[in-house]
Formats: sequence, structure tokens, C-alpha cells
Amino acid sequence: MPRHPEYHANDRLAILLHDGILGKHGKTGLALVRFAPERVAVVIDRQNANGSLADLTGIPLRNQIPIVENAHEALHYAPNTLAIGIAPLGGRLPAEWIQDLNTALLGGLNILNGLHTRLAEDPNLKSSLQPGRWIWDIRQEPPGLISGDGSARLLPCKRVLFVGTDMSIGKMSAAIAFHRAAVSLGKRSKFMATGQTGIMLEGDGIPLDAIRVDFASGAVQQEVIACAKDREVVFIEGQGSLLNPASTATLPLMRGSQPTKLVLCHRAQMHHLRDFKWVRIPPLGQVVSMLEQVASAGGALAPVHVGCIVLNTHGLSDSEARYEIERTQAETGLPTNDVVRFGAQDLLDSVT
Repeated sequence: MPRHPEYHANDRLAILLHDGILGKHGKTGLALVRFAPERVAVVIDRQNANGSLADLTGIPLRNQIPIVENAHEALHYAPNTLAIGIAPLGGRLPAEWIQDLNTALLGGLNILNGLHTRLAEDPNLKSSLQPGRWIWDIRQEPPGLISGDGSARLLPCKRVLFVGTDMSIGKMSAAIAFHRAAVSLGKRSKFMATGQTGIMLEGDGIPLDAIRVDFASGAVQQEVIACAKDREVVFIEGQGSLLNPASTATLPLMRGSQPTKLVLCHRAQMHHLRDFKWVRIPPLGQVVSMLEQVASAGGALAPVHVGCIVLNTHGLSDSEARYEIERTQAETGLPTNDVVRFGAQDLLDSVT
């Protein structure tokens, strides 16, 4: 289970989030704020400095998290690790944002990096790194990889894989919500992270998009076997979508984890893929049938069923959200809810 030996899931974080609170590329930072607000000391976003994070994001926060303009101001809030919460196009940070990293390093902070760009190899940043501190480039292929052989099918625990009608629609958020609901009921549960944000939250996992495709299902298999020890259920973070022509991640997740149930995630009122408007999302009943056929390889592997549907109703009112939930449930015949908004307890029985 790849992890940094000195990174702890309770590190006090400053989140670098320039232009990410209101923009399209702040998913990682906003997930840290939503799911681990007690760990976030401060957010760095020059666009929204001194604003209200709760008002800007709509994320309910018990305690207000300050927003500052730069890393120098962030040091006043005593973080010990700076997490890069943005993913700009091309994966490279602008030069002026690199200055924030240097300031953080000179101030004695660690760097938690989820970008494809490897910052630990940057000579300028290395020269600013203080003794005893580290830069963790999460998106690195773990050592000791194997090809998958379907061994996960022999595990006694439930393995619940989250799949979606598109990318970036809430598969990780849904998996975390199910895991936390299971823990609250006393179940021996594990959230298995497969992307950089999940790894930042959980402290371990695999960066699936950094792993060569020939070893992807094997890496998933190794990770789910490790996560399954002494667990009743493993909730596996999904990646990509079988509907998306740019995605290759869902199939190795299916083959490597040999899931016992699927959870279909979908954005309410979404009829076409976000980045490929020419791809129309089929009726959800057809998507369910397709996923079940692919997961079971048309009957070559064990039957796998979609246990429930999770709707992302962000941007809708409560009444609009409940209408979409009821409509989807009536359309598909499957239990449906927005588990981030209303909780996952009602759907747990459908997958465990």
C-alpha cells in the first residue's frame, strides 16, 4: 500500500488553491476541505483572499477556514504541510505559483504533490527544502507490480466499486460517504484510494493513472488484497468512465478488484459528457446493463450487479434534488440518493 513514511493523515495543511475555489481545476483542494476540514489550517487563493470559504464553495464548515493571498501569509496559521490542491492544464504550475512552494519550503513545510510533474526532482525546490522535511510526488508507479490474475475474487470481504457516466462527477466523494456510513454502523470498512486526492485523504492507495496499462489490473488487485485484511467491506474509488473516449481506467479497476457490487454515479440532469458534447449519455437503465455485462465479461466471470445509483445534485435546491432522486429511482428501479448531500446510510444495504 504505497505511502510516504512520514506523511500522516492528520498533518495540518495549507492548501495551494489559486483560482481553484471558483474555477474548474480545484477538485483536489476542495475535496480536502469537504472531507478533512479539521486538518485544513488555511487556503491560499489570491483570487478570493479574505473571502468566506463556506459561502464561496457551499461546503458546510463548522469553523471558518481563512483564505490568504500567498504562502507567506499562510505560514502565520502554523501548517506543517502544503498540499497542492489545483491541477492546471498541462500539469505544470505557473512560475509565480512556484514561488509559493519555495516560500513554504523555506518556512519549514513539507510539500504534498498530486501533479504528474515531479517536484522532488526540481533543483530549485530541493535547495529550499529544509532538513527533515520532504516533497512527496504521489503520482509515481509503485514498485513490485504484477499482472492481474483475478485473485481478488477469492477474498471473503465485499468489494464495492464506484463507476460513473463521466469523469469528475463524484465517484471518490461517494465512496468516502459509503465508507464513513459503514464505519458509523460499526462495520470493518476500508476506503481504497486510486487517485491523488484519495491518497492525500487516506494516507495510502495507488495512483492508477501513473501505472502502465499492462500492470494496472495487477496493481488494483494487490491493493484490494492488502485493503481486505480484517475488513468486511472495501469501498473502491472509481476512475474515469466506460462512456468516455479519453478514459482507460474503469476496466482495470473492474478486473483487478473483481467487485461484488457496483455503484453507478451520475450527475443529475446531465445528458452529454462534459468534455465531449457529441457523446450522449444513454438512459441509465441501459448504462446499468452495459456495466453489468462488462464487469462479468458477458458471463465469463461471476455476475456483478449495480446495487444502487448515486446522484450528484450539486447546484440544485433540496426540492429539485429530491425530485431528481425520486425520478431516477422510478426510472431504473434501483435505490437512489445523493450521498454527499443526504448521507449514505439508506443505500448501504444495497451493496453490503
